[in-house]
Amino acid sequence: MNKRETVQALMDSIQKGDFANAKTMLAEDFQFSGSVPEPINAEAWLGMSASLKTAFPDLNYHFKVIGADGDVVKSTTQLSGTHSGSFDLTGMSMGVIPATNKAFSSKLEKTKVTVKDSKITLWTVEPTDGAGLKAILGQLGVKQKSM
Repeated sequence: MNKRETVQALMDSIQKGDFANAKTMLAEDFQFSGSVPEPINAEAWLGMSASLKTAFPDLNYHFKVIGADGDVVKSTTQLSGTHSGSFDLTGMSMGVIPATNKAFSSKLEKTKVTVKDSKITLWTVEPTDGAGLKAILGQLGVKQKSM
């Protein structure tokens, strides 16, 4: 697989909820940053992705690979879904948010994904107003502490 295909395969696995397969594509030192307050490792990112899938069973990432430059694959995501399951944010000290049955659609986010030796090492989301967890919670009407 080339770098673009590797990134697409990871997002296909995340979209389907196949987190065991997704984990095989991540490097030991994988980091995710940009749309979370502090960078997180693979275990935390996969946990957050699983929590999103549980809370939003119809979650769609609208993921698109738009180009590659060396080890960096450029892409976009635009999350949307309906909050029909419990949203476990205990890892962020926000508890579990019961289903609101409200739909959300975030703004388009640009991402840069670094691939080295056929493993994804870094996933960086460009901070975007109207996107990320804060925007999702806002659309759901969830009161939030400063993040």
